[in-house]
Amino acid sequence: MNSPAVRLPPRLAEISLFRPGTLALSAVVATLSGLFLYAFDPAQGGPYPVCYFHQTTGLLCPGCGCLRALHQLLHGHLAAAFYFNPLMVLSLPCAAWAAAWSALRVCRGRPVAFVFCPAWFWGAGGLLLLFGILRNLPWRHWAWLGLRP
Repeated sequence: MNSPAVRLPPRLAEISLFRPGTLALSAVVATLSGLFLYAFDPAQGGPYPVCYFHQTTGLLCPGCGCLRALHQLLHGHLAAAFYFNPLMVLSLPCAAWAAAWSALRVCRGRPVAFVFCPAWFWGAGGLLLLFGILRNLPWRHWAWLGLRP
C-alpha cells in the first residue's frame, strides 16, 4: 500500500529558506564551521557539545561520534571516520545530493519544493533506532558500528 506524499500547507510553502542570499550565508557558515572543525579535534576536547544521552546512560546515541568522524573526513581519513560513525559517513552522499539539487534549483530561479513521504520519514527513524540499538550490543562483531567514546 503506497502512502500519499505530504505537502506543506500553502502558507508554510510561501516561506522560502532557499533564497540566493540565504544560500550564500549557509555556504559561509558551513565553510567557517568546517575550518573550525578541521583545526580543533573533538577527540581532544574543546568547545564542542556534550552528548547528554551518553553522559546519562553510558550508551551511544546514533549521533555519537559524528563530530569526530567529520574531523577525520576533513583530514582525508575515510576509514577512521567510518569507525567513529558509519551511518553518518554513509548518509553524506545523500545530504550532498540534496544540497546540490537545492542549490541548483535556486540558481536556476526554480522553487525548491520538498515532498515529505511518510514512508521515508518512518524508514529513516527506524534505521536510526536500529543503528542506535546495534551499536550498543556487547558483541565484538558489531565493533564496526562505531567506537565507544
